[in-house]
Amino acid sequence: MDFDLATIETLRVAKPTKKKLAGEGERGRSDESETQPIATKVYCTSFDSRIGRIYVASTERGICKISVPKETRKDFFEWLRKHFDPDTVTDNRARNKDVIDQLNRYFNGKLVKFSVPIDPLGTPFQIRVWRELTKIPYGTTISYRSLAKRVNTPKAYQAVGRANSANPLPIIIPCHRVLGSNGALVGYACGIKTKEFLLRLEGAIIL
Repeated sequence: MDFDLATIETLRVAKPTKKKLAGEGERGRSDESETQPIATKVYCTSFDSRIGRIYVASTERGICKISVPKETRKDFFEWLRKHFDPDTVTDNRARNKDVIDQLNRYFNGKLVKFSVPIDPLGTPFQIRVWRELTKIPYGTTISYRSLAKRVNTPKAYQAVGRANSANPLPIIIPCHRVLGSNGALVGYACGIKTKEFLLRLEGAIIL
């Protein structure tokens, strides 16, 4: 593991807090001017996968962050600094054992649906979009316009695209299953090559 004390110490900067959403135990944010991060325990680790080094973080409620290439170790810790009190961040592989196991099984073609609890942090709109993403079946794709219609904002497909890009749990919340209106592999924050790999793995694209 490469989460040393010096790395965690660099997180000691107060960032905006995130308020809880009403219902379903989900958390969101409403005002970026708020000054205190969430004070809850966060457990971090990393592991090597078929697509490279993956960083994961979880709270007592579930997995809150997955950083896959091309997100870096620095990106991962920047995200933690923005959302959590760094005094609560610890290196703990055991707490993330289940998600590591499920991700590895997914990459080996032996898992089509994740069952680990999740704890995504986002705006109410982002949470709506991410919830809808989880309903896209393995091996299938939809367009950004279709996704916008599913969240009852048919003209806001660009906002939907931004919500996709902000997804803190790629692969588990499968934003890679959303394509451009012409079927193009566009708009994936983790990189087009990774998106193509995931869709080929699932059999959503063959050529």
